[in-house]
Amino acid sequence: MRNLKAPLKWMIGVWSALIALFYLYTAVFGIMQPRIQRGIHMLFLLPMAFLLFPATKKKSPVDMPSWLDWILAIASLVPALYIIIYNEPLNMRMQMVSSVSTLQIVLGTINILLVIEAIRRVVVPAMAILVAVFLLYVFVAPYLPSIFYSRPLRFSRLVEMNYLLSDSGIYGSITGVTATFVAIFVIFGSFMEMTKTGAFFTNLASKLAGQGPGGPAKIAVISSGLFGSISGVASANVYATGTFTIPLMKKLGYRPQFAGAVEAAASTGGLIMPPIMGAGAFVMSEITNIPYATIALAAALGAILYYVSIYWRVHFVALKDNLRAMDPKDMLSWKQVLLDSYLLLPLVVLIAFLVIGYSPFGACTYAIGSSFLISFLRKDTRLSPKKLFQIFEKSGYNCIMLGVTCAGAGMVVAVVTYTGLALGIATAIQSFSGGFLLPALILVMITCLILGMGLPCTPAYIIAVTIGGPAMMALGIDVLPAHLFVFYFAIMAEVTPPVCIASYCGAAIAGTKPLATGVESSLIAIMGYLIPFIFVYNSALILRGTALDILATFILGIIISGLWAATFSGYLFKTMSLIVRILLGLVTSGLVVLVCNVKIMTQLGPQIAIIIIGLIAMTIFFILNKKAVQASKAALA
Repeated sequence: MRNLKAPLKWMIGVWSALIALFYLYTAVFGIMQPRIQRGIHMLFLLPMAFLLFPATKKKSPVDMPSWLDWILAIASLVPALYIIIYNEPLNMRMQMVSSVSTLQIVLGTINILLVIEAIRRVVVPAMAILVAVFLLYVFVAPYLPSIFYSRPLRFSRLVEMNYLLSDSGIYGSITGVTATFVAIFVIFGSFMEMTKTGAFFTNLASKLAGQGPGGPAKIAVISSGLFGSISGVASANVYATGTFTIPLMKKLGYRPQFAGAVEAAASTGGLIMPPIMGAGAFVMSEITNIPYATIALAAALGAILYYVSIYWRVHFVALKDNLRAMDPKDMLSWKQVLLDSYLLLPLVVLIAFLVIGYSPFGACTYAIGSSFLISFLRKDTRLSPKKLFQIFEKSGYNCIMLGVTCAGAGMVVAVVTYTGLALGIATAIQSFSGGFLLPALILVMITCLILGMGLPCTPAYIIAVTIGGPAMMALGIDVLPAHLFVFYFAIMAEVTPPVCIASYCGAAIAGTKPLATGVESSLIAIMGYLIPFIFVYNSALILRGTALDILATFILGIIISGLWAATFSGYLFKTMSLIVRILLGLVTSGLVVLVCNVKIMTQLGPQIAIIIIGLIAMTIFFILNKKAVQASKAALA
């Protein structure tokens, strides 16, 4: 992003703050009609994409927009203004039936091209290319084989589905979620940062885990989980907490590559951690019509297991390498940490209002109000007019990427919906998988990881679920586990090589090779690849089923998390040889199969429990006695 000079810096800062104030105004006094709300949203965000983000990194000026940037910024105002001004006539149109005027075609074409260019500048060129490919698909579809065939579509209809409609395209429902729920939570996150809640999370994590083996890494795990749920962007989370935790881990003996990988894996997990779960959960709620609170509650156990596995991993590595804990002198006292615990009140308010039935919009509004009020309890957190302006300015800036990416994702949704491409892909997945569930899930997983390369998790999830969702539904998978499956893998793309943005950020701070750090972070986050499959095969993990099913699944999940961590760390009570690690991995794999059908365990009762305990006990016994056996053989020789 450009570092603009005054007075332009202040002018754009005010413009950015105004859109954030608009979001807050509609949260308090009511959302406007869909096209008007979304039109104002794009009216403010799209011009900023051209003024703040240069066309090229090398040739474009870094402290001021070029003349071309100004032209594009001004041009981007016109299509949005048309949507706002002609809202009523557009509401009266018959979708894909009424004629499209020449003016609408021109404005729509301009809007589509400008959104693609904004995505290229703000996000990554790969997503801009992806959106363009889907748009071009409309013209080549009539010449493709039967699975991917679609009837010919006039250019005017392509413009209509992406510009004039309110259920898809640039001003569709995906943009609607960004312009309401997501935006208000971005503002909430800015309030939490300004009141130093992030620092409190780090201090709390330091007291909870800093004095144990591998304290700094455990601080990264806990603080990233707490802060990442609010920040909503894995890479931002890495920089927010990693600038403290990664140097500290390196200082106390962790390998730099491992330090960067732990932070990347932990920061990525923040996007699956309730109560906020980044922005994706709101989009999921909109697509599925499942209440947001239900989604957050269903995702809770999976998120806990994810962080338990990372916690086990850093614990075993610390024991294996005999890494020391933090110096108590470097931590605040428990008294000071507890005195700062009032900073959690906004989160408590948010959760409380969600539990009693308020919408996420209303609950977040009250949470913002409480954050504002508690800021006055201490001088250094007090929100002066200047700080309030900075909050709204930063919130507006943070919405730019979400706004343009979700507009692009909306165009992909429009093409997939109106051409029937989703049905063709579902047919292809069923055909390649032979109608079997596991191969189909693996194909959907690969699709999600590929589509998520380099993309923020929210648009990656939207695109992936639009393409892979129908295939999962056709296989009889319920809506919530299907969407959670796709959501997880859209997020796991952040730490999956070769394009793993969160890992690259961790590597940059740690000073290590990006790809090697990405490989290590994907191994640390191993449970993130298993939990989605458990969602599908065993609904107890999303709190569906008897209390016994849920409890058995969760306990077995914790055991699996620990054993996988031990397998990849090469340590469980003692350092393990390769053969022992392979044996432990096989035992753990068997437990994964078992947890995917926990009813077997609960129906067989004590018998299966004895088998599980016996397998684990045998493995541990083998590990503990391995050195004694080797010593005995050496003595006999």
